[in-house]
Order: sequence, then C-alpha cells, then structure tokens
Amino acid sequence: MIEITNLIKTYAGKVHALNGIELEIGSGMFGLVGPNGAGKTTLMRIIAGLLRPTAGSVRVFGHDLASQRGRQEAKALLGYLPQELGFYPNLSGREFLDYMAILKGVTDSQERKQQIGELIELVRLTEVADRRLKTYSGGMKRRIGIAQALLGKPKLLIVDEPTVGLDPEERVRFRNLLSEMAGRCTVILSTHIVEDIGHSCSDLAVMDKGRVVFRGAPSDLITQARGHVWTITTQGEQPNGSLAVVSTLQMHDGVSYRVLGQPGALYPSAQPVEPSLEDGYIWLMRQSAAVMA
Repeated sequence: MIEITNLIKTYAGKVHALNGIELEIGSGMFGLVGPNGAGKTTLMRIIAGLLRPTAGSVRVFGHDLASQRGRQEAKALLGYLPQELGFYPNLSGREFLDYMAILKGVTDSQERKQQIGELIELVRLTEVADRRLKTYSGGMKRRIGIAQALLGKPKLLIVDEPTVGLDPEERVRFRNLLSEMAGRCTVILSTHIVEDIGHSCSDLAVMDKGRVVFRGAPSDLITQARGHVWTITTQGEQPNGSLAVVSTLQMHDGVSYRVLGQPGALYPSAQPVEPSLEDGYIWLMRQSAAVMA
C-alpha cells in the first residue's frame, strides 16, 4: 500500500535526515520507532505530502508523490496527526471538528454533522464536546486530534509521537484507540517510546541516523537480544562500562542491575533472563552504533 524506495532527504548545511530509506508498509498497524533525531518525523512528513524528498520515491496507494496530482490524490486518502497540532483555544471540540471537516472538503452539512458525532463518540469526548479546547487536558487534545485526522474517512492514518506528555492512563487509552483504528485503515505510528509499539504493532521498523536498521515483528527484535540480557546483584557498585545498564532495583541484600552484554568472569553470579522488547531495542541500537562508528 505504501512503497518507499531509496528515499533521501538532505537539509541545508548537508544535514542528512534520511539516507536511502527502503520500506513497504501494508495494512493494519505499523510501528516506526527510533531515538529523537532518527528521521522519523521527516519520513512522516514526506509520506503525508508536506515535505519533498531530495531523492527517491514514495507511492501511497499507487499514487506517486513526485507529481502534484499524485500528492493531491494521496492527501485525499490520509489523515495526519503531527507532534504539535495547532488548536483554536476558544472553539469547542465540536466547532473545531466542524471547521477542520470543511477544510478537508466535507461540505455537506448533514454528512459533517454525522461524521463529527460518530468521531466524538469514538474518541470518547461526548461529555466535553461543547467545552472550549483551552479547557481540555493533554489527553483530550490528543483524542480530538485523532478525531480531526479521521474526518473524511481516510484509508491511511499517520500519527507522530502521539503519547508524549500523556500520563500512563491516557497512554493506554490512546494505544487502545489506535488499535481500534487499525481495523478501519492503515495506521503508521511513529514514536520513540518502545512500549507503545510493543502493545500495538505486529510489524515495525527501527530507524537510526536516517537509516532503517531493523524491519520485522516485535518478537524478532526481542530474539536479537536473547543470550545478552542478565541480572547482576552487587553491594551498590555499578557494573563496568562494557555492560549497558537497562534498569536498577534496590534490594534488601544489595542492588540488582539488569544489563546487556556479556558479564564474563567478572560477574560469575550473573543470571541470564529473557529479553523484553526494550532490551531488544537497546541491544539493536548498541549494535547499530558500533557499525556506524
């Protein structure tokens, strides 16, 4: 459905944001994960038709984004929730959606009213739909953002860093909402929070320094760290620098460290443990850094 071929984006000053991205994205929920500055937002903006690549091609549902007509036809099929969505604070949630629907070409008033009513219910904002946006919490604003992205019944939903700044309850609610959306359209979820990907996506890509360094299922990423995750208990001294400390837990008999690497003879009491998705991600990024060094 989305075909990305040798995509390159270079900004002024020879800043290479994307370096030859190759991806094919099908239906359902697709996760794009990587550290800040990896190029995720640049890639999302290019797919959304908001940014032109320096080289390479993107086809969205068969429409080539290199042409103006292709971009227009692709934009008619997608909804986009950027990291920062501009709101009109004095509009109510319902008024904001009505305004956005008109901009998206939903000109029939009855069709607009029906879509807005359904989306307000879908994102669970019925009770606050007529309150001004400036009174909304961060989670409510994210949900009204999803509602505006779904206006016009898009075939592709692009969501960039949607859970940043949300409390744990709102993050769970938002992930569940996106999972529901994946049954209606293709969803691309871009984030640096690995946990969001693990709970939502069956297919993902990891980006680092403008490149795709992994593509596969979350279970495949976990497998990469198997045999490299250990727990080490000390009296407080942190394990040496060759080991990456993932987490620290204060115990009654010392400090338990979850580490990545090979403890070797220095830590004979180290215990192997099953890796998590976060372990797999951190291990991959360490390997990627070593290759690019």
